Formats: sequence, C-alpha cells, structure tokens
Amino acid sequence: MKLKRFLLRYYPPGIILEYLRSNGQYETKSIDLLNLTPETDLDALVDQIIFEEPLISDSKKPQLKNLIQKLIEKLDTREDQRFYLFKILRAHILPLTNCAFNKSGDKFLTGSYDRTCKVWDTVSGEELLTLEGHKNVVYTIAFNNPFGDKIVTGSFDKTAKIWDAVTGQLYHTLRGHQTEIVCLSFDPHGTLVATGSMDNTAKIWDVETGQELCTLKGHAAEIVSLNFNVDGDKILTGSFDSTAKIWDVRTGSCIHTLAGHRGEISSTQFDFTGDYAITGSIDRTCKLWNVHSGRCIETLRGHNDEVLDVCFNSTGTKLVTASADSTARVYNVMTGACVAILIGHEGEISKVSFNPQGTKVLTASSDKTCRLWSVETGEQLQVLEGHTDEIFSCAFNYEGDTIITGSKDNTCRIWKDNTCFVPDGDDEVDDEDD
Repeated sequence: MKLKRFLLRYYPPGIILEYLRSNGQYETKSIDLLNLTPETDLDALVDQIIFEEPLISDSKKPQLKNLIQKLIEKLDTREDQRFYLFKILRAHILPLTNCAFNKSGDKFLTGSYDRTCKVWDTVSGEELLTLEGHKNVVYTIAFNNPFGDKIVTGSFDKTAKIWDAVTGQLYHTLRGHQTEIVCLSFDPHGTLVATGSMDNTAKIWDVETGQELCTLKGHAAEIVSLNFNVDGDKILTGSFDSTAKIWDVRTGSCIHTLAGHRGEISSTQFDFTGDYAITGSIDRTCKLWNVHSGRCIETLRGHNDEVLDVCFNSTGTKLVTASADSTARVYNVMTGACVAILIGHEGEISKVSFNPQGTKVLTASSDKTCRLWSVETGEQLQVLEGHTDEIFSCAFNYEGDTIITGSKDNTCRIWKDNTCFVPDGDDEVDDEDD
C-alpha cells in the first residue's frame, strides 16, 4: 500500500489518507482528531499518529504537522465575531416551512406552503430555481450533501421528489406513503433517500432508480424525525409513540427500540462516531443512548416545558437542547452535566444548532429573534432582530460565517460575519510528493 495524498476534513477535524493498494485500487481511511484544540501538543500528536499509522512515514512529519496546524486554525473563532443582515429574501407568497444549506454554503433551499421549493444563491440573494410539481405543502427539504447536485423534497401530498440541483429537472417522484411526509434525508453517500411519514412508517428509496427498497414498520404513531448515521448503515427514527428506533439500512430490520420517554419524541440525532444517539421529548427531557446496546445512558433533565429540538456538536462532545420554556441547555456528553443554560428568549425555542467550530450555539424562537450564545460561558453574544413573526428555522453554513433564518413572516434572511470572510473551499487537498 502506498500513500498518495492527504485530504483535510475541517468539521469535525480529521485527516483522510488516500492510498493505492497493490491491486491498483484507490482507497481512503480517516484519522479522526475529535479532541483537537488550540492547546493540543502538536509534536506529541504527530508522533502518536506516525507511530500508530503505518501508511505515514517519518519523512511526512513536517507536512503532517502543517496540516494539523491548519485544522487547529479552523477551530479558532474570533471573540469579536458579529453577524450583520446581508439580505432579506421575500421568498414565497405563503409561509416558509424549512430552509437548508448545501455543504459549501453557496446555495440554500426554502420550502413553503405555496407548494414549491426554491433554490437560492447565498452571495447574491438571487433565486436560481423554483421546483414546482407538488400538490400540497412542501414541508421538508434537503441537498445530497456533501455533493450538492441533487435535492429531495417531501410534501403533504404524500410524495417525495428528487431533483437536479443545477437544472431543476425532476428525476423521480417517490410514491408509496399513505399520508403526509414530514421528515427526510439523503444518506451520506447520496445513493439512498429515507422518508418519514404521518402513516407511522419510514421508507428507503434508491436515488438512481426512484424505486422503494424497503419500508420500516413498527412505530405505533407518526414518525417526525429521521437521521442516517455518518457511515450510512443505520437510520434513527423518532415517533409520537414516545419511542425512537434504530434500523439496519441494508435489511430494513429494527435493531433497537429506544423506549423510556413518557411523551412524544420531537427530535433525534446520531453523534459523529455513530456510537451515541439523542432523543428530545415533550416529557421535558433529553435522553442519551448507546447505539450498540440500545440502552439509555443518561436522562438529561432541567427544562420545565417540552424539549423541541436537540443537537450534537460536530465532534459529539457536547449537545444542546431547546425548549418551549424559552431556554436552551448545553450538556457535556461524557459526564451528563449541564454546562450552560442559555436564558434570554421571550418565547419557545423551536430550533437550535452549534456552529461548525462548536464554540457558539444558534437558537430560533417564537419571540421573532435568533440569538447567538457562547458555549463556554452561556453568555448571550448577539440578537439577530428584524423578523416580524416566529422564526422556525436557522442554520450555519459549513464555514460558520453565514447564517440563514426562516420565519412565518414569509421571509428568509441571510446574515454574514462582519469580516466578509471568503471560504477557501470544502476540503483542502495536499498532494503527496511521490
């Protein structure tokens, strides 16, 4: 085996090794650096990697050190980072349902009650495409990240549609659900789509052919949350039946039922490693689960109203919960300790996310504001004001220098970092000297 080049993955930090096997096949393996911080001892880490990884020779030590230094620089966010309103997009004639970035953040999607999905250029604010064809509300939308060349839309008309993200051409209409589709996702390889419905089932579809591959049956009520793990071999579903289930993607069989909540599930997510999953519930708690055993490791309490959204940071070391009690809470995943309570909103928080670096939390609320918070201190850093109705969607781009917010006021707002930082591409590539 011969190492050909390094690829950098910024969030979560890691180095991908591309190597040539003796049979002429190219393959990759990843070195995850989930505990990397600006305080990491670089020399010790490089020595450890070279000791443990036979593909990397001593002669590559300077190059490896340089690459890890770049990863560390990406983890550093300025204390004085501020976002300003860049564009207001009067996106649809009826209320929005959702918005989503592609990986690089140069395009994003909006779905609406007007039965369309629109594709936007983030930099210019220009509308690039209108995807028409659904016969009811377009409720859930996604790019096939990291590729970004396909879009899937899920609708109250019981169908999902797969589109070309550049031309807007409709590839497939996915028919089979009995009622509304309310959640969906591409798998990480972009070859499968999973859809979750109010008919109590999820379905897995082949992106290339549009054929249904299997139906995930077993929930006793609506499926409202659905995620693939990073490897793409498992799906996590959350349901109004108060359980979540982990499924084998290949066979469609249920591996574990995550039972223990005393109310409907609102939100679910796998961590980056795929070892843990979290579930948020209207029973006011979030539970942390071991994916391999299906057992509950920790019940995270503290909210005094429904938990509406849950989210891991990119490395899986922290998680955040958002609640109808107008607060969000940050927890240490390893200890289960609450490390920050984010207090300041005057209405329920329906959406929450970490920035890619894991240093800030973004919350969206019915009080018509989004707010940015320090993960370290819990301090409120900035209020994004201007929407005239409830905000239900907010997201960072891959670099963490652009935010989109979607509101019931029918507008989508783009917010940019005050340094106008220009991203330098997705994943940086450094070729090996052969």
